[in-house]
Amino acid sequence: MEELESRAHAGPPVRENEIVSAREFLRQHDFPTASDYFSRLVQIQDRVGARPAARPPAKRNYGGEAAGWWMQLQSVYDHVILSTCHQGDFNLRRGRVKISHRFNQAGRIDFVELKFLRSLQPELDGRIRKLLTIKDYQQLGKDWHEAEAFALRVLPQELIFLFQDIFRCPRHEVLGWLINIGHRAVEDLLNVLRTRPINGCDTRSAGNPDQLCLKAVLEDEVALPILERAAALESAVEFDDPDTVIVRYRHK
Repeated sequence: MEELESRAHAGPPVRENEIVSAREFLRQHDFPTASDYFSRLVQIQDRVGARPAARPPAKRNYGGEAAGWWMQLQSVYDHVILSTCHQGDFNLRRGRVKISHRFNQAGRIDFVELKFLRSLQPELDGRIRKLLTIKDYQQLGKDWHEAEAFALRVLPQELIFLFQDIFRCPRHEVLGWLINIGHRAVEDLLNVLRTRPINGCDTRSAGNPDQLCLKAVLEDEVALPILERAAALESAVEFDDPDTVIVRYRHK
């Protein structure tokens, strides 16, 4: 805490994710919210927020094969989006979808999205469906532990490409699973990046020359802390009404 206070006054600059990490540390170790430590963090955050905003880093796009999937990771100044593709057959039709999970600075989910790359219903090709979206996630505190979410009432049948028996499960379990497969994918990605070589790192894609190798994520000062936090979390979902659910987080 003393180091953060010193840097808030004299530099180097304190990053927002460092304040989030310090707050999480206090909560994990059961410091009361009325303690002096929390008020000192608020003062640090106020001082940092009063300074002119630095120009956010440019958006970065990574891709490669990891944990058995071709993954795409987009890193923006305060969030990341991890996407994986899934394909399969149903009733003699071939389909393919992209599932994307957007995580905020504290590793919490903002939304889970599905894009029809090749739908079982051709008229849906290219369309996007938000499967679950945290309510007002752009205004919500980044390190929330419980939040309302909107859930798509009729989920796409193409989700069977992820898990064949998905529609035999209770709806709240399906929604919780859809969030948690993103957190598990992040955990798998970090494990692979730190222990194994990555396919697709030798050259950039001819179709997307701006896409960087996944291995370079380990040098991304925005993406890496977010991924580390997301990998340590898992969620549970409860219903409030048919369209609104409650998402709760806990550390693994």
